[in-house]
Amino acid sequence: MRFLWYMALIGCSMPCTAQDAPDLSAQGQAAAQAKQFGEAERLWKEAVHLSPRHFPALFNLGYLYFTQQNFAQAEPLLRSAAQVTLNDFNSRYLLGLTLTHLDRREDALLAWREALRIQPRNLRLLQVMSVEYSKGRYFSEAADLAKQALTLAPENENLYYLAIKAFQDSGDNESAAEIARRAVLKFPASARANFEYGFQLQNQAKLPEALSYLKLAMKADPAYEEPFFFYGSLLLDQGQAEEAIPYLQTAIRNRADYVPAKVALARALIHLQKWQEAIAELNNTLRMDPNQPQPHLLLSQIYFRLGEEDKAKLEQRESLKLRRARPALLEGIQSRPFPDPKR
Repeated sequence: MRFLWYMALIGCSMPCTAQDAPDLSAQGQAAAQAKQFGEAERLWKEAVHLSPRHFPALFNLGYLYFTQQNFAQAEPLLRSAAQVTLNDFNSRYLLGLTLTHLDRREDALLAWREALRIQPRNLRLLQVMSVEYSKGRYFSEAADLAKQALTLAPENENLYYLAIKAFQDSGDNESAAEIARRAVLKFPASARANFEYGFQLQNQAKLPEALSYLKLAMKADPAYEEPFFFYGSLLLDQGQAEEAIPYLQTAIRNRADYVPAKVALARALIHLQKWQEAIAELNNTLRMDPNQPQPHLLLSQIYFRLGEEDKAKLEQRESLKLRRARPALLEGIQSRPFPDPKR
């Protein structure tokens, strides 16, 4: 969203010298438009000093600091601007952005809630808030806003995928599947839509239908790695390791750093007892991402089968160490309620 400097149209209620604040604010705006930002800063600071509730000076000085990435300085000015003008959208939206840069997600979402109260149909804000709710594991709120965004703009394909993920994260797989079905009906030539619906069908244990939509996705976009990986993984889970390998290899060709595909390929090679090929694939994966525990676990299994117990135990220990260092890998991501600001 592009912000404009606020015109100094709002007077102040303070007598005497405080009446100069609008003039100073207007001069600051002229300086900013002339790219004389140091002078603009000086004028706006003086205006705020004279009239601490003068909205244009508060907002413009806060916005100037925001553009300079001085977020700690921008935050109190934008917060004051929002408090002075209760129905101003821009100050609250920009305050939320500032707070995300300060790693204060919950405070940002509270600011954006107020902005959304003012503009409840603001599509960009709905999307931004849904993503930020998801990052904070507030999945129910993320799903609700994603659904609102999709209702406002049903022709926007990306909003279907935002909603699918949000509902899936919230544990509402039924809603995720229904949105995926609607997406593929509306965008039948889309590789992503076919993949998403295939994924949801697999979750419903409808494997033949899932595979058919994944095939459509691969045909629609041969460079899209996800359908090839998922198709190969499904074949591998069905014990069809030989048939899975070409799909997994294609996924890796499409995306060389695709670690899950490389691990799945190693699993297929293990299933076929192609030990050295599997070892090479796993070592290559670890060179790419040394913090992954699963390649070490698979290497330990291979070395045990080959009778190399010392190597096997070493790899097993390394896998356990990496898993302990990343406890999120050991448990599913759980949703949590958004904190009550009144408490």
